Amino acid sequence: MSAPAPTVAWIGGRWGTPEQLQIPLADRGLQLADGLFETIWVEGGQPQLLEPHLRRWREGAELLGMAPPPPAHELEPLLQEAISRAGGQGALRLNWSRGDQRGRGIDLPDAPPEAAQHRLWLQLTPTQATFTPLTAMVSRQETRNGSSLMSRCKTFAYGQAIQARREAQRAGAQEALLRSASGELCCAATANVLVQRQGRWLTPPLSSGCLPGVMRGRLLELGLADEARLEAAAQPGDRWLLINSLSCRPLLTLEGQPLGDWPSAAADAERLWRSLL
Repeated sequence: MSAPAPTVAWIGGRWGTPEQLQIPLADRGLQLADGLFETIWVEGGQPQLLEPHLRRWREGAELLGMAPPPPAHELEPLLQEAISRAGGQGALRLNWSRGDQRGRGIDLPDAPPEAAQHRLWLQLTPTQATFTPLTAMVSRQETRNGSSLMSRCKTFAYGQAIQARREAQRAGAQEALLRSASGELCCAATANVLVQRQGRWLTPPLSSGCLPGVMRGRLLELGLADEARLEAAAQPGDRWLLINSLSCRPLLTLEGQPLGDWPSAAADAERLWRSLL
């Protein structure tokens, strides 16, 4: 059996592996998590749903007062080169930081942001999409803030997600669900939540503080799901899915309680996920 292809990375005109390449220590993304990223599924040699990913990237940069990241026509040669080096399937991560920090502190320059001062890098990791069921609990220590700009952007700052999942794993579950500041269901640590109730898929509104996930957006666009305020507790007959650009995973249990009989859960989850590509 051949070894899996290594992760391919690019920064500043250089190709290599993430271990070989370097980010300057002055980078605000490294020092302050001051940056945005997108994770894009690559299959059949093509980035899937590239346009909505890049649109969210641009909108996030505008919200945070950053210069716009490169448009699709500038990225495409880089993406195709990455795919040719790493193979036609995997997780593509595009990173956009505010660039180097000048002096100490968190203050931004008075001048308008310029793309030339920002920093782009990417990674493509060969991997498989995931549809295996998992167990979850509701985090007691982490909540999402729907009024924060950070909840509407995919930023480098993933400390909350890391701690929520750590909490869940220490309690014997695989994933954490997070509530909003007002106590309603919001999202999982790294995925949006879908609840099938009375034959209809429901997902929390953005006002809960959940990330505007690309797959979530596709479900709403295609009329396959509706926004609804939900409690962080299951009802009899519910089916729950955690969905993002790399996976769609059914919940077996929530808070240690089985969510009912769903023999075809993994196959149904994959079918729904692929219908969005």
